[in-house]
Amino acid sequence: MEKGLNILKWAEEDRPREKLLLKGKAALSDAELIAILIGSGSRELSAVDLSKKILSQSNNDLNTLAKQSVTELQKFKGIGEAKAISIVSALELGRRRKAFESAKKFKISNSKDAYELMKPELMDQPVEQFWVIMLKRNNEVIQKRVISLGGVSGTVADPKVIFKKALEDLASGIILVHNHPSGNLTPSQADIKLTEKLKSAGNLLEIPVLDHIIFCDEGYYSFADESML
Repeated sequence: MEKGLNILKWAEEDRPREKLLLKGKAALSDAELIAILIGSGSRELSAVDLSKKILSQSNNDLNTLAKQSVTELQKFKGIGEAKAISIVSALELGRRRKAFESAKKFKISNSKDAYELMKPELMDQPVEQFWVIMLKRNNEVIQKRVISLGGVSGTVADPKVIFKKALEDLASGIILVHNHPSGNLTPSQADIKLTEKLKSAGNLLEIPVLDHIIFCDEGYYSFADESML
């Protein structure tokens, strides 16, 4: 079986690795950067052309491409498991860098700030997740921590785990955040009871629960804004 077109066989000006070394990373297109990740294309397409095809299926949007799973990427001829893993891993690193930078020395002054801070983690998530934003006394973000990952209908938030992590982070206050993949912003009775339980525990430990955000892609519900705390 004929091997994929190797980068070293291309014309010099078409070699992404060499182009990166000569002109710098900013000179490369998204397709060329992905081509470096996958190394070679298929019998019919070079690595760059294959990368362009992959991008075109995601409307040339890296955020859309980042939602693709390893299995979905393997549907492209010339993309095996190893290449798919490389693409998924690189895009996840980019997402984490973006999330880290957005949280760095970020202050929460209202519910919208908390919602925007959590977008990199919770936007387009198909299952429910529970997160806690750890805050300093001046409401500067220490970090955001995932507490649990659940199914489509719910997740478990253990108060012992939440406040253990808050104590480890020396948090002076916390904001609870969980998503509703269904898009329904209305808090359930379980959400309300959990919030009351965590608020009581926070008061005892002098780590107040400042808000509980229900996150949906199109908007959010704030317990604090709705006087539910």
